[in-house]
Amino acid sequence: MLDRALVDGLFPDDLPEPAELEERYPPRDLGGRDGQPGLVTRFGPSPTGFVHVGGLYTAMVSRDLAHSTGGVYVLRIEDTDQSREVAGADEQFRRAFEAFDLVPDEGDLEIGALPAPRGDYGPYHQSARAAIYQTYVRELMRQGKAYPDFATKDELAAISDAQRTLKLPTGYYGRWAPWRDASEDDVRAALDEGKPWVARFRSDGVVGERFAFSDRLRGRVEMEDNHNDVVILKSSDNPVRLPTYHFAHAVDDHLMRTTLVVRTEEWLSSVPVHRQLFAALGFEPVDYAHLAPLMKQEGGSKRKLSKRKDAEASVDFYLEAGYPVPAVQYYLRGLANPRLAEVPLPEALATPLRLDEFGLAGPLVDTVKLSDISADHIATLPGPDVLAGVRAWAAEYDPEVVKVLDANPELAAAAIDVERVGVENPRKDLAKWSDFREAYGFFFPELFTDVTDPADERFGGLDPALVRAVAADLADTYVHEGDQPTWFQQIRDLANRHGFAPNPKTYKKDPDAYPGMLRDAANVARVAITGAQRSPDLYEVTRALGADEVVRRLRALAG
Repeated sequence: MLDRALVDGLFPDDLPEPAELEERYPPRDLGGRDGQPGLVTRFGPSPTGFVHVGGLYTAMVSRDLAHSTGGVYVLRIEDTDQSREVAGADEQFRRAFEAFDLVPDEGDLEIGALPAPRGDYGPYHQSARAAIYQTYVRELMRQGKAYPDFATKDELAAISDAQRTLKLPTGYYGRWAPWRDASEDDVRAALDEGKPWVARFRSDGVVGERFAFSDRLRGRVEMEDNHNDVVILKSSDNPVRLPTYHFAHAVDDHLMRTTLVVRTEEWLSSVPVHRQLFAALGFEPVDYAHLAPLMKQEGGSKRKLSKRKDAEASVDFYLEAGYPVPAVQYYLRGLANPRLAEVPLPEALATPLRLDEFGLAGPLVDTVKLSDISADHIATLPGPDVLAGVRAWAAEYDPEVVKVLDANPELAAAAIDVERVGVENPRKDLAKWSDFREAYGFFFPELFTDVTDPADERFGGLDPALVRAVAADLADTYVHEGDQPTWFQQIRDLANRHGFAPNPKTYKKDPDAYPGMLRDAANVARVAITGAQRSPDLYEVTRALGADEVVRRLRALAG
């Protein structure tokens, strides 16, 4: 064990003592529910890339478990790897957490109308907690449970090469840890030479020993125990001495009084070292629930949803597409607890998640299914709510649509209501807000491109001269008034005047005698008015557009 004065000399003089930190961050007084204390959970994103939808999923689970038990959900930004930090990450976090209603109870981000910081257990950026970590590293060194390591990269590589040659487990342990039991004189000499050092944890694990713990999701889990003297404080070359993830996790989740850590199964193998750190620091260990990662179907197999390969891995994908938040929440909850995918959306959102209903196989992310859920949800919304959703999305991603909606409020309302109001099965044209331009853009002259080419393939190969003639005739004789059967009779009369067969049966008897069927004549009108071969009920569309606009579009085609 190194001399206390030597150890203390490695750190700033103004560090607090552990007892001061314990007093500053006392145990939480959470009443909880049903006689059980509320859970304290946290989500710890790292600002080294975009927000992964898997992070959104984990945050949702963490927040739900805390709130359903009367507990607290904390957002902690784990920014100790500053060399890989991406500019603007905090802003992306704000946007994602606010958009998907994952606003934490405590944190350092100013989200929506909530101020920052809030909570008594901060700072909530790890980069602002350097003194706290150094206090506990110093304490471990004072007790001989950690030590300074001056090994260079070349020396560490040589150790690994020798271990591989001897077919031994690689790592820094036992006789392969040259600074583990270095004398005080050697340490002083290295310091006098100005050699950079890291702090390593002195593990009491033995190669080959097994470790077991109880996971709140998986039950008993057994694996090889940790025998490595892991780095807990990064190199003294760094301007700010920050810890590794392992050490920051132990210190922060103790001082923030976390009781359940929800994270993905990639961290399972780290539990042995984390439990060793909690024990060495004298902390009560936290519980863990390791979630299966989100997966993607590719061909006949499944793989993890990839940041590099899959656009839908990014939270920005869902924001830019404009999936309604309740639909995404409902979908994610169904991935967590499949029974919730079988109940109505409001019930699913109000039902607490249960860890005993999570699966151990990674759930598949299927954007087709999400789109179906989203379309069903939007179909249930009143027209004003649909327009509000479109406008809020467009304000960020399609300003032209905002201008159109604001300039044509009555037309927008009428367009949205076509085949949605007073019908048993409302149309489901919108699966996401970004579909509005394609699905409803034809209602608005500012977004509609007149169809002027009679040879356009949308007319199904009809003679261009006939297309023009049909459009001109309908424009000249168009009658806007009347109910749907009366209105459509003019299309029947139009088709008859231009020699179209009244029905498929008549056409099939002598196809050479007709240019097409009634539906082909109606298609000329539909394409001229809507720009598409498929559209909402054409009569209802003309009610929204008005007679003048209908005739104008027909004349644009007639030439």
